[in-house]
Amino acid sequence: MYEGSPMPARFLRTSEAGRFLGLSGRTLEKHRTYGTGPTYRKIGGRVVYAIADLQEWADRGAQSSTSDPGRGRVRPARPDDAEAPAGF
Repeated sequence: MYEGSPMPARFLRTSEAGRFLGLSGRTLEKHRTYGTGPTYRKIGGRVVYAIADLQEWADRGAQSSTSDPGRGRVRPARPDDAEAPAGF
């Protein structure tokens, strides 16, 4: 590595990313399936997450109180059409 060059982005495997976020690896797998999770990459058939992407995804749900609408929403790990009960 050249002196003074920036360090490359650190990537975490699914289980490591889950520990970083306080979630199970299985929950992240579900988020990938439904498209509700953090951005991920496939490198050589392995799924990896950049720490910056994990932090950005988690920050979407930041709120200062229970009545605060927040900046965004971290969606649950399920399909969009399953969010509202039938008949509503």
